[in-house]
Amino acid sequence: MERKILLVDDQRDILRLVHASLDSLKNKDIKVYEAPSGEEALLESTRQKIDMLITDYKLPGMTGVELMHKIRGRHPDVKVILITGMTDKKTREEILNAGALAIFDKPIPMADFLDSVERGLGLVQTIFPAEKPSSGQVEERHSRVSDLLANFRQDVRADAVFLLNDRGLVQARTGKLHDPSMEVSLISTLMAIHSASLKVARHNHQESLDAYHVFSGGDHDMLFIPVTPLYALLVAGNGLAVEERILETVSGLLALRTQVEKALKSLGVTGELKSVSDAQKSPPKKVTDKLAQATPAPEMEALLSQATTQKTKVQNADDFWNEAAQKHANKSANPEVISFEEARKLGIIPDGQ
Repeated sequence: MERKILLVDDQRDILRLVHASLDSLKNKDIKVYEAPSGEEALLESTRQKIDMLITDYKLPGMTGVELMHKIRGRHPDVKVILITGMTDKKTREEILNAGALAIFDKPIPMADFLDSVERGLGLVQTIFPAEKPSSGQVEERHSRVSDLLANFRQDVRADAVFLLNDRGLVQARTGKLHDPSMEVSLISTLMAIHSASLKVARHNHQESLDAYHVFSGGDHDMLFIPVTPLYALLVAGNGLAVEERILETVSGLLALRTQVEKALKSLGVTGELKSVSDAQKSPPKKVTDKLAQATPAPEMEALLSQATTQKTKVQNADDFWNEAAQKHANKSANPEVISFEEARKLGIIPDGQ
């Protein structure tokens, strides 16, 4: 099915850049149209149905938020991505409250941007591949877990609760973040933390994965904890980590983790934490290298002994081995062959020769 995207920006270079990035998706169903102003974008929206509007906030004649509302009057289902270089608090609040699918600051992070485009259009995602239910079990799991998340969110008055898997996929969710445009990058970073926590737990020989990450003082207070090595929970909201609430929040989150873990196990979804020794185990190697089994030559043993137990005049390793090479250069590797000098000492060769 054909999807139509309308790009709006008064800077030709940015239009060209965004258009080229969309072309990199190589999806024949995507048709991209451009407009350098809000008025021309409105005119374009009267000619055809627009599935997605990608617009800069600062436009000649009107803002990107105003354009969004006008185009939604014609196309109520249009998905909107706002791009901005504005940093003042009032403008940021207007943009965040506009109801856009995603918001990106300049310079645009293209990987996250393309992911938002594909998610908005219902296409395969570039960073987090779409996960299609393959059985009634998956649908049951989503329904059961979603109920648990929704109840917990209501109990602790959180803004959003997510169940994430180790590939960065949102398995279940309720609510939304203060800035939805940051969701993709945030989840990717959190799952990197989850992976690092697994490694620490293995090195610490933990039988269970108990790691708690608390982030406070930003747009949200956020708490991030593992459920199993394959799943983790993220809770975001205002005031969740303040001193008078943190214990209540963590206690409720631990109870939620237990319930979610049971729900997953009942559906055959497991993930055991292997110890570092188990993770590093490998099949015993067959000794086939004859050189590794060979006994070092007496001369080499003597040199090594001298290098480690005696003081020498040699200043560095290169000088040491060069001197050793000169000293033993005339010796044959064949034990049945002796040097000319050794033959002279044994009287085999007269001294005059």
